[in-house]
Amino acid sequence: MEQVQLQDWARYTPAQRFQRYGYFALTALVVAWALGSVNIIWAWVWDAPTQMGDLFSRMVPPDPTHLDQILSALWETVNLATIATAMAVVLALPVAYIAAQNTTPNALTLWLGRFILVSSRSVNTIIWALLFVAIFGPGVVAGIVAIMFRSIGFLGKLLGEAIEEIDPKPVEALKACGASHFKVVLYAIVPQVMPTFFAVTILRWDINLRESTVLGLVGAGGIGVILQGAIDTFNWQEVSMVLLAIIALVVVGEVVSSYLRRKIL
Repeated sequence: MEQVQLQDWARYTPAQRFQRYGYFALTALVVAWALGSVNIIWAWVWDAPTQMGDLFSRMVPPDPTHLDQILSALWETVNLATIATAMAVVLALPVAYIAAQNTTPNALTLWLGRFILVSSRSVNTIIWALLFVAIFGPGVVAGIVAIMFRSIGFLGKLLGEAIEEIDPKPVEALKACGASHFKVVLYAIVPQVMPTFFAVTILRWDINLRESTVLGLVGAGGIGVILQGAIDTFNWQEVSMVLLAIIALVVVGEVVSSYLRRKIL
C-alpha cells in the first residue's frame, strides 16, 4: 500500500514572505522618516497628561451662567447648517448632472463638472470660512457660504455617481417613444436617483451641523464664537459648558438624521 507523503501547508511561499517583510520594513522606514521630519517637542508630549488633568480641573463644574446665549448660538448654528445644505443641494444638482458621464452634454462640460467637484472638496470648510470672512466680514453669511461651497463637491460627487449607475433601459424606452430630454430626466433618471438624493442630503446636513459648530473660531458665526471668546478669556468653566452643549447638539442631530433616513428611505 502506497504511503502518501504529507507536506506542511504554508499560506505564503518564501518569496511572498520575503516580499511582505520588505513592505513592512519599508513602511517602518517611511513612518520613522515622517516622525523625524516633524518638529515634535517630546517634553511637551510627556507632560500632556499632567496638563490635561490641570485643564480638566479648571473646567469642572461647567458654568451655566450664559446658558441663554449658548442656546441662542446653538439655534443659529442649526439654521446655518440647514440653510447652507439647502443652498448646496440646489447648486449641486446641475453640477452632478454635467459631472456624470451618461448625462453630460460633452467632454467640456464633463471636465467643468469634475473640476467644480474637485475644487469644492479639496478645500476644507475652515479655509473656505477664512476666505469668505475676508469677503463678507465676520458673521453667519460667511459661514453659510463656506459650508455651501464645501457641500457642493460632496453632494455633486455622490449624486453624479448615482446618475452614472442608473439602469439605462427606462432612458432608452422613453427616448424610443419620442420623449423630450426634460421628460427623460424627469421620468427615467430622477426616480432612480431619488433615494440616493434624500440619503446624501440628510447625511450632508448631519455633517454640516458638526462642521458649523467650529466655524465661529474664525469668525463665521455659530456656537464657535462663544467658544472662542471663552477660550480667549480663560473662562474654562464656560468652555466646558459650551462643549457639553455642542455634544448635545451633535447627538440630537444624529438622532434626527437617523429618524429621517428611516422614514424617507
